[in-house]
Amino acid sequence: MGKRTNIGLLDAALHVIKTGVSGLGPCDKMTICSTEPTSFAEANATYALADVALTGTDFTLANGDGGGTTPRKVTVAAKSGITVDVSGTGTHVALIDTANSELLEVTTCTSQPLTAGNTLGTPAWKIELGAPT
Repeated sequence: MGKRTNIGLLDAALHVIKTGVSGLGPCDKMTICSTEPTSFAEANATYALADVALTGTDFTLANGDGGGTTPRKVTVAAKSGITVDVSGTGTHVALIDTANSELLEVTTCTSQPLTAGNTLGTPAWKIELGAPT
């Protein structure tokens, strides 16, 4: 028996990051963290080394890069001139919803030492959702 997920269902999950639903999202802030945050407080303050505000225009939904195995993705726009607030080594990136105090997404990044007062840039990156297996 085959497995199938409606593309609209995958898009709905990604739209939470871009536009939000009742009580969750949209993402309005990206933080660079010194370790993997597991809660909003950790992503927003405890492990946050730098942060930048985001809006819905920073997210682009499209077909996934993997064809049938990853049918949908949201790309987070590149950002530059992000001020480093706390010195440390950036290892994770978190997307958060500050209005609802929610941690929406966490991913790893290339480990990089950051110095307070300096600025950094982030490349565009994506979250892909795949077909059921």
